[in-house]
Amino acid sequence: MPVLACFKIPDDLLLGLKFIFGPSAVPALDLVDQCSVTRLSSPSGRTVYQVLGSSGKLYTCYSSCHFCTCPAFGFSVLQKSESLLCKHILAVYLSQAMGACQELTVSEEQLTSILLAEEEDEG
Repeated sequence: MPVLACFKIPDDLLLGLKFIFGPSAVPALDLVDQCSVTRLSSPSGRTVYQVLGSSGKLYTCYSSCHFCTCPAFGFSVLQKSESLLCKHILAVYLSQAMGACQELTVSEEQLTSILLAEEEDEG
């Protein structure tokens, strides 16, 4: 069942999201609606988010430091300073606020493997 179908988001809030976050707002809401955000947590309490992007690629997002591994974040946010965030990190924040995040507990080793795999993809 689509997540947004369970939540009635007032039009003024949608307009506010679009005003503040621009073109990232609607795609981020689509990602939440498609249940694309998963919170991975380990027994030690470390957490990271993975977002299945519209392209089918999995991106890792760190809400604690406001960072996403997608190319749009690197270019539009870090290099050009054109945006506050990408649609993936906005989807993380929205799914947290709406209680619409999938939860997955992983071992310390699994979380380490996920983080190392991201580092290898970037390098």
